[in-house]
Amino acid sequence: MNATIDYKKSTIDAVIAGLMALVLFGPVVGVVLQGYGFTTEFDRVAWMVAAVAIGRFVISSFLQSSKGKEILFRHSSGDDTGVVVKSPDYKSNMVWIIPVVILIGLMVPFIASKYVLTVIILGLIYVLLGLGLNIVVGLAGLLDLGFVGFYAIGAYGLALGYEYLGLGFWSMLPIAAILAAIAGAILGFPVLRMHGDYLAIVTLGFGEIIRLILNNWSAVTHGPNGVSAPLPQLFGLEFKRRSRDGTPFHEFFNLDYNSGFKYMFIYLILFIVVLLVLHVKQRLVKMPIGRAWEALREDEIACRSLGLNHVLVKLSAFMMGASVAGIAGVFFATYQGFVNPSSFTFMESALILAIVVLGGMGSTLGVVIAAFFLTVAPELLREFAEYRVLMFGVLMVVMMIWKPRGLVRVTRTGFATRKGVLK
Repeated sequence: MNATIDYKKSTIDAVIAGLMALVLFGPVVGVVLQGYGFTTEFDRVAWMVAAVAIGRFVISSFLQSSKGKEILFRHSSGDDTGVVVKSPDYKSNMVWIIPVVILIGLMVPFIASKYVLTVIILGLIYVLLGLGLNIVVGLAGLLDLGFVGFYAIGAYGLALGYEYLGLGFWSMLPIAAILAAIAGAILGFPVLRMHGDYLAIVTLGFGEIIRLILNNWSAVTHGPNGVSAPLPQLFGLEFKRRSRDGTPFHEFFNLDYNSGFKYMFIYLILFIVVLLVLHVKQRLVKMPIGRAWEALREDEIACRSLGLNHVLVKLSAFMMGASVAGIAGVFFATYQGFVNPSSFTFMESALILAIVVLGGMGSTLGVVIAAFFLTVAPELLREFAEYRVLMFGVLMVVMMIWKPRGLVRVTRTGFATRKGVLK
């Protein structure tokens, strides 16, 4: 059936959208502060208002067409919400895609430039953070706004462990995960009876307490000045031009010195760790503990009525997510070579939470895609640095309207009925 398009309605929608854009963008973009004075930039505001109005006109006209009405009906009918249950004989294409991705991932450090490699390392670190918070928020349904505190524990664990105890990267990798898990248990006990906004406020306070301790305990953490972190070693070989205690990596293998060697090594180790975390997370979701997390997220009262110990379920979610964040912190510290409290602000927690929400609550693939998009894209689009926050806000609004469940929905494979069982 051919649908007629009411261009008058589309024009009215465009005018209203343009006026709203003028109210929102006018004071922010049109007035540029310069010391005690200001200058006006009405041309930039005009371009933005025109883009919004034209875009709204096109969208309104499209949604009145047959294809647009079909899309609206599909979204309003609930087809894009909830968990998708596949047939028992469904075979995922990921069986073929995953080996290809692993092969390409192993080739990246040998074909990418140093700058691109550092950006990808940053993206993989945020993949780890997104996976950790996805356990707490996406699976267990516990809103955590202080997740960056566990991240800081891992980073400072490596830096301070090396300075005071002489512990290196490989020693601190498991120790930082354990320390962060203990911190997750300490945070979990006081918030066992809290839900929603109250839980978010307490976890937000936890993240700020960690940052303030790192900032003010100067005798140990060196305060705002920060502390250096060691590089990883390969069987005692250091990735430096000159080494005091041993033989540098390039001299041992008779290679010319290249500062990119350390990033190649960090990338390969980080890539393997991300694959292991992905595998463990997928296994946990299918195990009873994963089902218990999801039961807690959907209805805590029903979860407790089934005989599940909600205390252990909550603590396990906090501890598992925190341990992954601790590992990410270790990689961040050795990647930067230096850490200070300014790297662990609330904005980091907000970014990690946005990765989980945009990727899809409980969706592993969605979190990986969102982590790379929200961390790698801003680095590659530095020309638009002044509009970065604006673009981030627009993206959040569009995603909440278009894909309220995130980029990738959670899927489950159905169980076949056994022989002899009545349907």
